[in-house]
Parts: sequence; structure tokens; C-alpha cells
Amino acid sequence: MENAYELFQKLPDDLKREVIDYIEFLLEKKAKKKRGQLKLTWKGALKELRDKYSSVELQHKALEWWE
Repeated sequence: MENAYELFQKLPDDLKREVIDYIEFLLEKKAKKKRGQLKLTWKGALKELRDKYSSVELQHKALEWWE
């Protein structure tokens, strides 16, 4: 199997530009996924409901409210 560079060299210039654009898109997409650590700014937001619901019930309620 030919390596990617050799295949790339065989492409016409307009398709080379498309390949480069796609590679840049993939790199940007990957960079967006690595934004850093999850911030738990919502932590404790439902504490006033802890006496009314169990933790599992709160998880279900949070999912309902999310939708």
C-alpha cells in the first residue's frame, strides 16, 4: 500500500487543496474536544431537593429538566 504522501502527490492541485482543508478541519475538531477539564460549577445546585428525592431520583429529575 502506498503511503499517504505518495498518494497525495498524485492528486491534482484542486484535490490537494481539498485534502489539506479536510485535514485542517479534523485538527480543529480534535482541538475542540480537548478544551480542558470539566468544571463542576453546577455542583450542589439541587441540594435543596435532597430531602425530597434520593440521589437516583435527582438524577432522573435532572434528566427530565434537561430535555
